[in-house]
Amino acid sequence: MESKFTGGLLGLIGISLLQGFIITITFGIAAPWAICIKERWIAKHTIIDGRQVTFDGTGGQLFGNYIKWFLLSIITIGIYSLWLGINMKKWVVKHTHLL
Repeated sequence: MESKFTGGLLGLIGISLLQGFIITITFGIAAPWAICIKERWIAKHTIIDGRQVTFDGTGGQLFGNYIKWFLLSIITIGIYSLWLGINMKKWVVKHTHLL
């Protein structure tokens, strides 16, 4: 079976500009929704072993995690922030599926 990514450079630039615009005009509050837009685009252009990938995460779900992660980072005086990258990756993978 073949796995491939069908997205192009212009599409990636466009989705990244859109993501940056959303984050900028909302002062970061809508970052979870912008992240989901980009993850959905990546999944739409990813085929693994001949099967389409889909992403079903929502900005609302991610926003709830952002609040939780932010509070845990404050409580632990920033120590919890070391786990933010891996927690984000786990959340994305949890919401990424093969059709």
